Amino acid sequence: MVQPCTVEGLEQAIDAMITLTRLSNLHRTIVAGSESAKLCLALRRRGFVRIATPTVSRVLRRQHSIALIAGETSLKTIEDTLTQVGLFLTDDATIAILICSREGEFCLRIRKKLEQMGFSIEAGVRCQEGLVLSAHRQGFHQAVAKLENAA
Repeated sequence: MVQPCTVEGLEQAIDAMITLTRLSNLHRTIVAGSESAKLCLALRRRGFVRIATPTVSRVLRRQHSIALIAGETSLKTIEDTLTQVGLFLTDDATIAILICSREGEFCLRIRKKLEQMGFSIEAGVRCQEGLVLSAHRQGFHQAVAKLENAA
């Protein structure tokens, strides 16, 4: 059973997400997951202001360069959240996900979903709350267009 995030553990995971994604004030960032409200507040306390969630984002789709996901506990909800967030991300986006499960199959399925979205995993960091996984994609929509034109 997955335990809810502790304040100290979530802060540690947020620090890892910021480091792994190289988040700066210049990045438009989309946050999602059941812990997105806590994540938004923590980021704003750290001085990041270009933060939105999929439900309140007024920025056009494919305009966010960073996505942070925290608090999802089932594989289905993480996959659904990745699909939802993917609509907001640029072709050269970076994503960080807090994975609370310790199951190997769980991580493999998330990796497969990320690869389907054009991401390649760059790093993973263990923290008190679980694993923070970071992935990046480059020129995703251009590559898809080239494949479609070649077919």
